[in-house]
Amino acid sequence: VQLQASGGGLVQAGGSLRLSCAASGFTFDDYAIGWFRQAPGKGREGVSCINMSDGTTYYADPVKGRFTISGNNAKNTAHLQMNSLKPEDTAVYFCAVDPARCTVVGGILDGMEYWGKGTLVTVSS
Repeated sequence: VQLQASGGGLVQAGGSLRLSCAASGFTFDDYAIGWFRQAPGKGREGVSCINMSDGTTYYADPVKGRFTISGNNAKNTAHLQMNSLKPEDTAVYFCAVDPARCTVVGGILDGMEYWGKGTLVTVSS
């Protein structure tokens, strides 16, 4: 299993970015695809997750209404559309997958088995 996140960059507050996660070595169909982020000096935070088997999604409260997760089984890619970006969204963003469903415990996304390298998102004020 290999994952590669891309699409990060520098954007002004209020702007948008679309992150992509390219996968190889498996097919998306029955996997959970998650996006996480880690800001400088902070711990890892689960952002969003999608169950590719039925399309159900999870969003962390700070990104609800601004971020949209999607997946394409045919292309083995997933995306995170990020709108209305804020400086506090600045972080390295990672995509991750798990052969089970999205695991949310106490409102927190966790439990992904495979991780890719991250892509840096910087939002200037």
